[in-house]
Amino acid sequence: MISVEQICGVLVLDKPAGWTSHDAVNKVRRLVGTTKVGHLGTLDPLATGVLPLVIGRATRLAQYFGKDRKGYEAVIRFGHSTFTYDREGEPTSEHQEIELNEPARRAELESLLERFRGPQMQMPPPVSAKKIEGVPAYKLARKQQPVELKAVEVEVFALEVLAVEGADLRIRLECSPGTYVRSIAHDLGQALGCGAYVQELRRTRSGEFALDEALTLEQLKQVCEEGRLEEHLLMGQRILPQIPCEIVDHLTESQIRQGRDFRTSPFRAAKDAPLVKVLNREGQLVAMAERKLPQLYHPVLVLSN
Repeated sequence: MISVEQICGVLVLDKPAGWTSHDAVNKVRRLVGTTKVGHLGTLDPLATGVLPLVIGRATRLAQYFGKDRKGYEAVIRFGHSTFTYDREGEPTSEHQEIELNEPARRAELESLLERFRGPQMQMPPPVSAKKIEGVPAYKLARKQQPVELKAVEVEVFALEVLAVEGADLRIRLECSPGTYVRSIAHDLGQALGCGAYVQELRRTRSGEFALDEALTLEQLKQVCEEGRLEEHLLMGQRILPQIPCEIVDHLTESQIRQGRDFRTSPFRAAKDAPLVKVLNREGQLVAMAERKLPQLYHPVLVLSN
């Protein structure tokens, strides 16, 4: 069993509804017994699902986790719009009774969905973390101050209808980071002329982290009580799989920990990579290193023993 001081990995949490990402981080800090916990991308309080957390020494690696694709399943409810573009906001339009399975309505909906596939300019919701002169938009919106956001370029790589029932549309989508499912719901409702909002939202994937490896808070509590946290931490080669890996011997590891340059093997794929992650023979992540010359690297972030 590893000690708290030795922890260096990613834990995939299945965030419950009603919790902010910050709430979840604080809870995990108490369960794990360390303040060194951070999240890799926020989830709305309404949303559940994949929230990757960096724990222990891995918090220093947050900068290397790129802007990866996200996967979601959502229920969009048609009939009126809301201030927050989800079920928690006050209605901003009159309610209409909608039956999406009516042939004409279904055909119109299928046609409209095509607009939301592929690259597009999207206006973020007024209640969002987007900053306006350094202030999050949601803080201005809730004070009823003007929120002047700009449309941003996003991409929806896949958008699939899972079910249609009454006024509810269940979809599965894969999208670029920064894409707001709430905005898709709102814009769909506006285009259909009846308003819509997100009723349910579940993130199924964030980059390489998927729901099938996530723990609920209840499961995490039991794992920690049984001393089995290490079994559920993604470490070593499993972290940042897109970055080439260089495995070094104990002498080179010692030199890297002193901040010294080192040479990579000419037979590895990492020989020309601008950035490599360095692992020791035991599979522990030692450092992140940048290329200075072909096959010569300099450690730019060294993880302590």
